[in-house]
Amino acid sequence: MSCVRLLPACLSGRVSVPLSKSETHRALICSALAGQKKILPHGEPLSDDILATQDSLKSLLSSRGEPVTVNCRESGSTLRFLIPLAAALGVPAVFIGQGRLSERPLSVYFNCLPEHGVRFSRGTGNLSLRVEGRLLSGKFRLPGNVSSQFVTGLLLSLPLLPGNSEILLTSPLGSAPYVDLTLRVMRAFGVSVEQTGTGWLIRGNQKYRPNPGFQIERDWSQAAFFLAAGTLGGHIELPNLNPDSCQGDRAAEELFRSFGAEISWQGRTLSVGPGPLPDTVPEINAEQIPDLVPALAATAALLPGRETVISHAGRLRLKESDRLSALSDGLCALGGKVSEEPEGLVIHGVERLRGGQAEGRNDHRIVMALSVAALRAESGTVLTDAESVRKSYPDFFRDYNRLGGKAYELG
Repeated sequence: MSCVRLLPACLSGRVSVPLSKSETHRALICSALAGQKKILPHGEPLSDDILATQDSLKSLLSSRGEPVTVNCRESGSTLRFLIPLAAALGVPAVFIGQGRLSERPLSVYFNCLPEHGVRFSRGTGNLSLRVEGRLLSGKFRLPGNVSSQFVTGLLLSLPLLPGNSEILLTSPLGSAPYVDLTLRVMRAFGVSVEQTGTGWLIRGNQKYRPNPGFQIERDWSQAAFFLAAGTLGGHIELPNLNPDSCQGDRAAEELFRSFGAEISWQGRTLSVGPGPLPDTVPEINAEQIPDLVPALAATAALLPGRETVISHAGRLRLKESDRLSALSDGLCALGGKVSEEPEGLVIHGVERLRGGQAEGRNDHRIVMALSVAALRAESGTVLTDAESVRKSYPDFFRDYNRLGGKAYELG
């Protein structure tokens, strides 16, 4: 695992963040099912998660009924989106992966899909989940508070079936904006779904249709790390963001304003810089915005004299790392004051971190968050697992250094 050494610095300048990872997963699936070969802009750097979905779709759609191996790498979205799709297509598949992917919960599918014709079995090796049988339409009852990815996987797949289906939620939906994003992309490729009071009605025998003009938005989740850096000092411009985006992490703008950031728009370019510290920081309910928590926590750690409470974030324990533990341990190792709660964090801001060494936990968002926090350290910082940024933002450290950061790979 590679390490990176970071020296105190101030980021300033203009940077274009990657395409929305969430929207790209969905657009790749819908366009592939429509028979559309090109959806991504030419020359766009692709993260490991997006490559996992792209390659996995090729495996599934090139099968003529013969078993295929689907390598999801470490992408939970790829795994959860493609399990019901493989069954809807009638393709026997063995899903494999790396890292903590085998620990990501799949019980929602294990509970609801077998009664609709799907069989699961485990092999040896990392994950090695065999999925067989053709998915049958009908009523699918599932909880909404485990992960919205299960809802998305079914929404993408059920329109392909001969009969009509219904998704019935047995608990409130968490990360609801991600489902809204799914429905928006599906509509763009010609598939409609009707929302009900308890879930969704999905008409069968629908066909995805090509949409050559579809454009994927830039990623608000990744923009958050530069909003954090701008809040802590410097002046950063982020072009090509959609101010009217339905991405849930669009909430980042107002959240960083509550931290005192000065934020303005000129067209579709967002500018961010430091402003006066707020008197108090409101509690942050992370139920709908879990991916923003690392960037928010890194910033909150450097709001001197202010306490920040992040709640309803228990699902972060089931990501690439236990992110609540990773953030608490990492920020404290660098001189921050963070206490870990069962469902969140309590952060007491300091003027500067001390620096030192912290664990990246092989988690892209933890590495990026701690890299931002290291900008305001008294001395150098060493982070492990720097290569994990390839999962979502392969050019992160290139852009970080281009804006004035001082990140040096070790070994």
